[in-house]
Amino acid sequence: MIVQKENPVLRQITREVPIKDIQSAKIKKIIAQMKKALASQADGVAIAAPQIGNAMRIVIISGKVFDARFRRDARLPDGQKIQKVKNWPPDIALINPKITKLSKEKKWLPEGCLSVRPWWGDVRRSEKTTITAYDETGKKFTRGGSGLLAQIFQHEVDHLDGVLFIDKARNLKKEENLRT
Repeated sequence: MIVQKENPVLRQITREVPIKDIQSAKIKKIIAQMKKALASQADGVAIAAPQIGNAMRIVIISGKVFDARFRRDARLPDGQKIQKVKNWPPDIALINPKITKLSKEKKWLPEGCLSVRPWWGDVRRSEKTTITAYDETGKKFTRGGSGLLAQIFQHEVDHLDGVLFIDKARNLKKEENLRT
């Protein structure tokens, strides 16, 4: 179950996962719960542990973000709905992610959140971002991202710091108003 904006866990600064605990049964269970919650949301592209009620520095990014077939409007080029696709690349886990670089170039981008339904708004985000994190095996890695991936990195790290997109957004609108 994905918690909503009224839940105080979303406003907490999360705690790091001790490196020695990354492969523990507890962390594996939390990651599995996060993946299940994310998979239940056809329009979801990522989820942070606070969104399932855990104040830990863990993020899951949907594998569909890394697939060329993915489109932000939740449809593939042939009109097929995204939720019907079963063979997306695997989701990736970011444990204890840290943003190490943000580009100076920024854009106002439309943004929503699984924990702030049904609101959408424009958030000013860096166009490129680099993060350092640990994967599910405890291996440290660095990854750069641009466009949607950079936006996801920033949005999810905000969650880990107790910040919701509505704290930074302008032009907030309810989802039903966006489709008119």
